[in-house]
Amino acid sequence: MVSLQPIALVTGADGFVGRFVSAGLASVGWRVRRAIRSIPSGPLDADIFVGRELASSTNWQDALRGVRAVVHTAARAHLPTHVQERERDLYMSVNVDGTLHLARCAADAGVRDFVFLSSIAVNGSTTDHRSPFTEGDVEAPTNIYGQSKAAAEAGLARRSVSTTMRVTAIRPPMIYGAGARGNFRRLARAVEAGLPLPFGLVRNRRAFLGIDNLVSFVVHRLNMLGGSNFETFLLADDPALSTSAFIRELGRAQGRRARIFPFPVALLRASLSPLGLGDALISSLELDTAKARASGWHAEVGLAEGLIRATKGLAPMDVLHDNIVPLI
Repeated sequence: MVSLQPIALVTGADGFVGRFVSAGLASVGWRVRRAIRSIPSGPLDADIFVGRELASSTNWQDALRGVRAVVHTAARAHLPTHVQERERDLYMSVNVDGTLHLARCAADAGVRDFVFLSSIAVNGSTTDHRSPFTEGDVEAPTNIYGQSKAAAEAGLARRSVSTTMRVTAIRPPMIYGAGARGNFRRLARAVEAGLPLPFGLVRNRRAFLGIDNLVSFVVHRLNMLGGSNFETFLLADDPALSTSAFIRELGRAQGRRARIFPFPVALLRASLSPLGLGDALISSLELDTAKARASGWHAEVGLAEGLIRATKGLAPMDVLHDNIVPLI
């Protein structure tokens, strides 16, 4: 007897986002195949595909057999600027060529939906002195990571013209949750250690996205019928808030008071810019999520609750069980 359970392939399934996406899809009735690079410490099963590099020569045929949806979270990560510049060819090979090859294989295998985790870096690095970013803005990536995501989106859009596979590109800002790395981990550790942080005079407005809300949109999108073959969505929690306000909320989630002191913003920017953190911590970054909300989605988990879940280290199944609409 043939099972009617839909199958999803999640790339980067052993990463921060991939783990939550995999757990979220499984919790609402999907059979999840997990594509990962390294051999896991636990037992292997038939739905774990090891050694799947993002390359133009990777054989995806067995992993894609019978798959209805691909959720592509694997990528060369957003590393410091000097690393990106040194590894430009690698970024383009992995994030562009590898993604487009996977999409071609998916279309050839009859996959219905291809969800691509892109980045708000495609739009740019700051909304200082302008309105919030939208899906219709002219792309203006300021680093190689953003350029690679923009190039991948462009290639996916071209491919969607000649296939029935629906492609969705999601552009998130900083994603926080249990196991998140980058600036979120740095801030969380600094607050936990009681370190004084010099953001008391920063009056920016930044968008953040909880991992629960990202996963809920992926499930929501896969449940949607129709639409054009290529669509882009900007996602974020509501509302945007300053870096200092975010740090204070992070402290509350940890059960402690964050230590924030005033420091001249110009000097702070000058000291952070060589590290590539000037825009990320001082500038504004606001997103207009009207398109996503018009589709029927909303951020179900508020910032305070999302940060509590993140700092308590809750596993994907713990945080997602009650927050995802069941599969239609």
